[in-house]
Amino acid sequence: MGKVVLVTGVARQLGGRLVRRLQREPDVDRVIGVDAVPPERQLGGADFIRADIRQPTIGRVLAEEGVDTVVHMDVNGTPLNKRGNRASVKETNVIGTMQLLGACQKTPTVKRLVVKSSTSVYGSAPRDPAIFTETTPPKSLPSGGFAKDAVEVEGYVRGFARRRPDVAVCVLRFANILGPDADSPLAQYFALPVLPTVLGFDPRLQFVHEDDVIEVLRIAAGEPRRSTLNSGTFNIAGDGVLLLSQAARRLGRPTLPFFLPTVTWVGSSLRSVGMTDFSPEQIRLLTHGRVVRTTQMRETLGFSPRYTTAGAFEDYARSRGPGLLPPDTLARTVDRIAAALPAGRGQN
Repeated sequence: MGKVVLVTGVARQLGGRLVRRLQREPDVDRVIGVDAVPPERQLGGADFIRADIRQPTIGRVLAEEGVDTVVHMDVNGTPLNKRGNRASVKETNVIGTMQLLGACQKTPTVKRLVVKSSTSVYGSAPRDPAIFTETTPPKSLPSGGFAKDAVEVEGYVRGFARRRPDVAVCVLRFANILGPDADSPLAQYFALPVLPTVLGFDPRLQFVHEDDVIEVLRIAAGEPRRSTLNSGTFNIAGDGVLLLSQAARRLGRPTLPFFLPTVTWVGSSLRSVGMTDFSPEQIRLLTHGRVVRTTQMRETLGFSPRYTTAGAFEDYARSRGPGLLPPDTLARTVDRIAAALPAGRGQN
């Protein structure tokens, strides 16, 4: 008998892709996809069970199907469709995770748990360290939004790990996910024709390609090569960083700098008309940036991303088509303006 893997959040494209990928693993006997709504794309030969992880029915699914590996993908920063709202997203992220972990605790067959988290748990603050490691505490905990959800989710996961020490628990903290099908708040921001920025700041950003997300989740859900592998918390990001100004150039999109209070007002306006989820946490990221170290990803998980940060962004940019200005022309114009500014202006 092979492994029985349950994946949550399969109505989203990443969850559906992971289900289809896991079915090709030789040691996997069955893959079960779970979500509150049916996926738009087929899941191959996997079983789909319509179940809301916020409800106790998820416990019956785990027990009746004999699940031994759970991959929790239903932790997200945006609603599945425009009919959703921030309250429903938070309820799924936090209450759904609590219900799922309670069900896993009561199911003796569960031996492995993989949780999709985010580097947003580190927050973005003016006195942050240059690089976060997995053990670096944030200068200030996120006060709201998806980042706060992720902090709460990880807290519940640590509690579960203490109660079920026999379960291998792996938490993957992903940098901003980009790619042709990315639906994250930052992907929506970069799709704007003109990018609002914070005057005087040019933050460092990291990205991870959606293809690499699927691959590292596959590795984390697999059988470990040694007892410590696939257990613990890991930062996941492509090599290198991009400045926000560099990203704008590569998109061919002009930036429009505002003072911070004005950016907050612009973000609220964009959010109210449904153009993008320009939340306070995203404004902090676009002000102060965030960079993480990925040594443990390589040395412990044994995973090396195929895409660098720049490569992931380039693939995303290609999928979005040309911007308002040719990138080369925009780059030359920005360089001339930067050369005319006093030294150090515009740096974080």
